[in-house]
Amino acid sequence: MFKYITDKPLWVNILAGLGLTAILIMLFFLSLNSITGYGKYEKVPDVEGQQFIAAEKMLEEMGFHVAIQDSVYIDSLPPLTVIKQSPEKEETVKTGRTIYLTINRAVPPLVEMPNLIGFSIRSAEIYLQSLGLKLGYITYKPDIAQNAVLEQLFQDNKIAPGAKIPLGSAISFVLGSGVSGASIPVPDLVGLTVQEALHYLATIQVQAGSIVATSPVSDTAMSYVIRQTPAPYISENGVTKTNQIKPGQMIDLFISPNKPIVDSTSNQELFQ
Repeated sequence: MFKYITDKPLWVNILAGLGLTAILIMLFFLSLNSITGYGKYEKVPDVEGQQFIAAEKMLEEMGFHVAIQDSVYIDSLPPLTVIKQSPEKEETVKTGRTIYLTINRAVPPLVEMPNLIGFSIRSAEIYLQSLGLKLGYITYKPDIAQNAVLEQLFQDNKIAPGAKIPLGSAISFVLGSGVSGASIPVPDLVGLTVQEALHYLATIQVQAGSIVATSPVSDTAMSYVIRQTPAPYISENGVTKTNQIKPGQMIDLFISPNKPIVDSTSNQELFQ
């Protein structure tokens, strides 16, 4: 064989070598399709609704590549659920193509809690929906602001405006039920601390109105009530009578760091 090759002119050997190389390259590319699957077509399976890991495994076993194109959050779906795919199911595409998936986020994004105090329940619900939040339960307590939001709650605790909460969270409200028809005596709060007065008012469903310091105080809760409006007693034609109030109405408190001395005979407050 070697003698046969060497007996030929150089240019003949070069042409023979080039021809052999061309044949080998052609055979390589002809066999490439069967080796790699190049040029093979497959129908894209339906992976919407599946968990991402299961969808990725199925697609890769069929010869596709997988990439996450986007993520959204839907609280009714499990985390990492495939929501959308591209190309869509049943499309016939070449193997080796990338299938792009949109999945449900594992952790919901945070939104800022608005201030809905004073809103009607309908307006508050619409506002919640615009932020991707849901309406929770509704309770009532006596207040002149009937059907208005008095308190906003998240997981049974009051939530301040501006607090960050997960998208899709449920917000509950305490609404005013209006003022009831039955009157009760105005309680005498003078001499109590603000903390004691607020607790007592809550037990009789009367609201605390303005809390006004008549002199500088360092601890409002432990300051003393020295005057209130309305007062527990009124005078009509020289006769002192018990004043009346309805649940849901308000009493304004005037406070001082000094405890008053009450003159029980004249219903007047003196000060230490």
